[in-house]
Amino acid sequence: MAPLRILVVASEVVGFAKTGGLADVTGSLPRALAERGHEVVVVMPYYRAVRFGKNPPEATAHVLHVPIGSRTLACRLFQSKLPGTEVTIYFVDAPEYFDRDDGYHGRGLYQQTMPGGYKSDYPDNAERFAFFSRAALEVIPTLRFQPDIVHANDWQTGLVPAYLSEFRANPKYANIRSLFTIHNIAYQGMFGADVMRMTGLPGWMFNPKQLEYHGQLNFLKAGVVFADAVNTVSPTYAREIQTAEYGCGMEGLLVENKEKLSGIVNGVDYDVWNPSLDPLLPKRYDASNVFERKPASKAELQKRFGLPVDPAKPVLGLVARLVSQKGIDLILSSAPGFLDLGCQLIFLGDGDREFHDQLQNFHAKHPQQVGIYLGFQEQLAHLVEAGSDLFLMPSRYEPSGLNQLYSLKYGTPPVVRATGGLADTIVNANEANLANGTGTGFSFNEYTPSALYETVKWALLLYRERPKDFQQVVLTAMRQDWSWDRSSADYEALYRRLVG
Repeated sequence: MAPLRILVVASEVVGFAKTGGLADVTGSLPRALAERGHEVVVVMPYYRAVRFGKNPPEATAHVLHVPIGSRTLACRLFQSKLPGTEVTIYFVDAPEYFDRDDGYHGRGLYQQTMPGGYKSDYPDNAERFAFFSRAALEVIPTLRFQPDIVHANDWQTGLVPAYLSEFRANPKYANIRSLFTIHNIAYQGMFGADVMRMTGLPGWMFNPKQLEYHGQLNFLKAGVVFADAVNTVSPTYAREIQTAEYGCGMEGLLVENKEKLSGIVNGVDYDVWNPSLDPLLPKRYDASNVFERKPASKAELQKRFGLPVDPAKPVLGLVARLVSQKGIDLILSSAPGFLDLGCQLIFLGDGDREFHDQLQNFHAKHPQQVGIYLGFQEQLAHLVEAGSDLFLMPSRYEPSGLNQLYSLKYGTPPVVRATGGLADTIVNANEANLANGTGTGFSFNEYTPSALYETVKWALLLYRERPKDFQQVVLTAMRQDWSWDRSSADYEALYRRLVG
């Protein structure tokens, strides 16, 4: 079959600017698609984090002229390559929208730090990302790159399919199909009705069937309504968001559009997350020597977090945004019980102040059993994955999840709530699945501290009293293939259905 030409539009891409899993996907999927023979171009904003990052782009001669509100803004395109690939990524340079202090470290792309340290959305986010969505489509005639597919991601690019629908009369856009990926439906990009005029879209689109949602302009809804296909980052999450419990108000719209809704689990970049290649570990290992070499990571992890170096103490690790979605409340409620079971707990993450305060207080009471790092540090993240005995991920909801996939590869069985991508990727190591050799982790259904506690208790029973069974879970987990090669094949099939 002929190669496809694909334009990926995203507000963040790993290697340049990242706040979460969206960046991992938009950095890895284009490379995997290119390896399958397709021509892929990526477009993202030129943040300060990009300008002063590890891979500073070069200026091009291309200048876009982008209408926004009552004016037209000229902005230059910069370019680079996705790290380790020949995939070209273009950056839209609009300093008034993207050259901001909080974006320097890649953590404030959408929010500013207010006096007192709390975060607040930038008040002009609607204008920033309406501009970027329009600019991404202006790239097509400017570069003379004629894509078969425009792949937009999350609310920040939700207007891309809406603009594309308006440009259909132009031959440059007439045959382009669009895919809109929902990475997390909780973030929708809702703004006042007055924003509509600034977008340049026709006013008649502001109605309940298209862009309007309870009197507001909803960017995510725009993507769902106008895209030729919509997908989420796991099949279970695609089903869940059609219910009131998980749909965040969009469930009715998604049921209406269920014929064009599907789910594809995110992949893992095994060049980065692979204990046999990982330069950040004291000893590299694979399934053939995991039980001999993995303990070195555990000892280093205990040391780095100021805990007694004791190979007999089970270490429960967590790397996550410290927000309610990630089940931090369940962990904190269950944590005293985990300590009574003789565990050490290690937390790495950044998020809501209330969880920061609770973790700091918990650490102060139990400094010999609890280690915390409030923030994100790449080396520590790898060390937690490798050095923990169990990885905690009891999410309230989880569209896809990546850390549970990292944990599988690192031989650290994850403890998860069976929701979204966690349900699709983790096989519970109950007695039946231990008997048939398919268990890869430990899962539970009810969102309660007792369900989490009992699941960890069962995992520890295997760890201490049935070590052969526990080791079987570790080895089965490490042999799983959740690479981008697998996921990109599913995306290719979806693209080909669209171009038909």
